[in-house]
Amino acid sequence: MRRLLFPIALGLSGLAVLISLGVWQVQRLEWKEAILADIDARMSGAANPLPASPREVADEYRAVAFSGRVTGQEIHVLVSGTSAGTGYRVISAFETDQGRRILLDQGLLPLDGKAVPVASPQTEVVGNLIWPDDVNTSTPDPDLARNIWFGRDVDAMAQALDTEPVMVVASALTNPDPRTTLLPVDTSGIKNDHLEYAVTWFGLAAVWAVMTGFLMFRTWRQKDD
Repeated sequence: MRRLLFPIALGLSGLAVLISLGVWQVQRLEWKEAILADIDARMSGAANPLPASPREVADEYRAVAFSGRVTGQEIHVLVSGTSAGTGYRVISAFETDQGRRILLDQGLLPLDGKAVPVASPQTEVVGNLIWPDDVNTSTPDPDLARNIWFGRDVDAMAQALDTEPVMVVASALTNPDPRTTLLPVDTSGIKNDHLEYAVTWFGLAAVWAVMTGFLMFRTWRQKDD
C-alpha cells in the first residue's frame, strides 16, 4: 500500500490544480457574461441625449441621439475584417445643434472612395458612445500626408479635428453618407472564450484521473509480481 501513496498524492494534487483552474474559468465566464449583458442593455436601451461630460466607465456603449451636421473634416482609419469588408473607417468632425464638436464614426469607406466629395447635410444621429481600444504600442503612427490612420485614438483624433475627445459610432442616420456603410457597435467582437477554457481544464482533469488510475494499477501489479 505504501508504494501507492506517491501516485495517489500525485493524482490528487494534479486533479486539485486542474479542477480549480476549470472552476476559475467558469467564474470568469459568469463575470464576462454579466459584462456582456450590461453592454447589451446599454446598447439596446432608449437613446438619450448626448451627456454633457461622457465618462468611459459610466457611459461606454450607451445609446445616444442628437442632430447636427458633419463639418467635412474627417480622418480615414484603415481597417479589415469588418462586416462590410476592407476599407477606411470615416471619423468625422460633427457639430451638434448645440454647438458641440465631437467625433462621429460614419462607417466604412471603400478603398477607392477617398476621392469622392464629402456631403454635409443636416442629419439626426442615433449611435453609441465608445472608447475604442484599437491603438497599442505596436500601432504605426498615422500617415498624415495621405490621411491614413491605423487605429481610433480618440484623444489624438480629437486634437487633429479640434473636437471634444468624445466618439459616437453611428447606427442610424436620417441622411446617411452615400459613400459609407454603417458599422454599428455590437458585442460580437468581444472575446468570451472562458467556456472553452473551462472545458479544456476539466477535460485535462479527466485525462489526469485516468492516467493516475493506470499508474496505480501498474504500481499494484508490480507489487504482486
